[in-house]
Amino acid sequence: MKIINAMRMSRILSTGCAGLLLVLLFAGCKKGSGGTPTPTPTPNPNPQTPVWDPNAYRAVWLTNVASNALDSRDNIRATVENCKKGGINHIFVVVYNNARTLYPSTVMQQLIGVPIAEKFAGRDPLKEVIEEGHLAGIKVHAWFEYGFSSSYSANGGPIIAARPHWAARDFSGLLTVKNGFDWLNAFHPEVQQFMIDLFKEVVTKYQVDGVQGDDRLPAVPSSSGYDLYTSALYKAEKGIEPPPDSKEPAWLAWRAGKLNAFLKRLRTEVKTIRPSILFTMSPSPYPFSLNEYLQDWPVWVDSGYVDAVFPQCYRYDIAAYTTTLTQQKTALKGKTDICFPGVLVKSGTYVATDGFLTQMIQANRTQGFKGEAFFFYEGLKDRISFFQGQYPFIK
Repeated sequence: MKIINAMRMSRILSTGCAGLLLVLLFAGCKKGSGGTPTPTPTPNPNPQTPVWDPNAYRAVWLTNVASNALDSRDNIRATVENCKKGGINHIFVVVYNNARTLYPSTVMQQLIGVPIAEKFAGRDPLKEVIEEGHLAGIKVHAWFEYGFSSSYSANGGPIIAARPHWAARDFSGLLTVKNGFDWLNAFHPEVQQFMIDLFKEVVTKYQVDGVQGDDRLPAVPSSSGYDLYTSALYKAEKGIEPPPDSKEPAWLAWRAGKLNAFLKRLRTEVKTIRPSILFTMSPSPYPFSLNEYLQDWPVWVDSGYVDAVFPQCYRYDIAAYTTTLTQQKTALKGKTDICFPGVLVKSGTYVATDGFLTQMIQANRTQGFKGEAFFFYEGLKDRISFFQGQYPFIK
């Protein structure tokens, strides 16, 4: 029982009801008094303690495309608040896409004369997200969305215009383009150094918790590699010209190996600056990733090149999602502890239903994946009730 202090007791005794109050007080605390027993509370069918692993990633991608989340400091503050409400503990904020950075960049200023995306001139959205995220206890990662893609449907854009020899080439000698994306030559040492410089710039200037590449880093369409530099390198190492068949196994493996070596170097350069930073990747699902984009990411996991991996398991029905999930688990050889599937919440006019989201998250847990990353924030913003009321309790 609670102990009532002397002053509070003296006030009670000064009233005319003191005797009755004391009788009721001590009678209620007396064991075996023979009174009506206090009923046992009924267990809450909706417990307030989340069943998720508190140390697992519950992440969301935050972009400047089809979203105004980064358009002002107030918008960023509201975005972070929504993420906090939704149980998100990691934000992957875009810092590089379509030949533009979302922070003032010396590297981009020197390359194309534009230090930041024009829309954000005079601001530093990356700095603002870091500050607001950390105030809310959320980790913030710099997401290099475009990676080795130079532009979207722009004939290579300003980067290729400034460095024509950086262009990726297909067997016909044309600029490599896939699904509308124009590509840099991921095997060229100058292109690789450019990307390393961007990563190092961010890690040096900002207190980001992590850095991340995705299905375009390290990556390049398997139809590429026929530029003069890469062809000569292959001939020097293998004694033969690259085969016309871009998916010939030895040619495919050689190029994938070059990207593996680049990733190892990128990790080393980043970790030398800050050993504790989280170095993660979000590739395409395997084996599509290898056959189409030369991303042999199971090797990254086996070799310890990544701290976490987020394969983009973007599917539109539970059967397809479960099949893809099983493929990733097989590729991981059971190492589900550092893998967190990418879950598609919204894309264009498509929005996953609450029921489908529940099914995908349940499938993740069944397969041994303790967390996930959601694409993208706008889908979360529209579903705060789901992320508050259902997501924490799915098992």
